Order: sequence, then structure tokens, then C-alpha cells
Amino acid sequence: MRNVVTAAAAVLVLVMAATPVLAQDSQTPGTKARVKVLAENARLRAYELTFAPGAENSPVPASSTRVVRVLAGGTLERTYPDGKKETVNYKTGEVRINQSSLPVTTKNVGSKPVRLYVVQLK
Repeated sequence: MRNVVTAAAAVLVLVMAATPVLAQDSQTPGTKARVKVLAENARLRAYELTFAPGAENSPVPASSTRVVRVLAGGTLERTYPDGKKETVNYKTGEVRINQSSLPVTTKNVGSKPVRLYVVQLK
């Protein structure tokens, strides 16, 4: 019985110790999307892009062609240089080819993280 109580106490301490770490990992509104570069050469760049709720990315350059596979779907809002906004819903598993003739900034306006696998032409 004493071993069970000791084990339960140890698990409780570990859970309590991990809680602040989990809280630090979440992003607050206005923070940047996370970019994890997976592979890159002179012509292509492959990366994973994660938008926490409220997170946004830096403007994507004009005429940057990208193949996007949605790992975790959600709602993103694109903002163009003229202030025009466009809401885009991404479904998990979906594949898109995105190309913009204008720079665009993207923000997660949903309540869940959005994860994208992107292959971009340089």
C-alpha cells in the first residue's frame, strides 16, 4: 500500500511540474507562427508551419508558389497589402497549391492550432 501511495505522489509531482511547461508552450494572440525547416536546397524549401490560435506569420512574398498539405485543419485569415481580408478554412488531409501575386500575411482566427506542411519554390 505504501508503494502505491508513493507512486501516486510521484506521478502527481510530475504532473504539477509539467503544467508550467505546457502553459509556456501555448502562444498568446499576436505571436508569430512557428516554422520548422525540414529540408532546403537552392530551388525548394520544405517546412512545417504551426499557427497557435491568434498567431500570425510574416508576409509571404508575392509570386511564391507553395504546395500545402494540411496536417491539422482550422480557420486562417489572409490580409493583403490593401487591407483586404480573406477567411480560408483548411481541412485536415487537404492538399492545395497556393500562389499569390501579392504579399500576404496569415493569422489563425480559429480556436485550435493549425499545422501545415509546405513545400515552397524559391
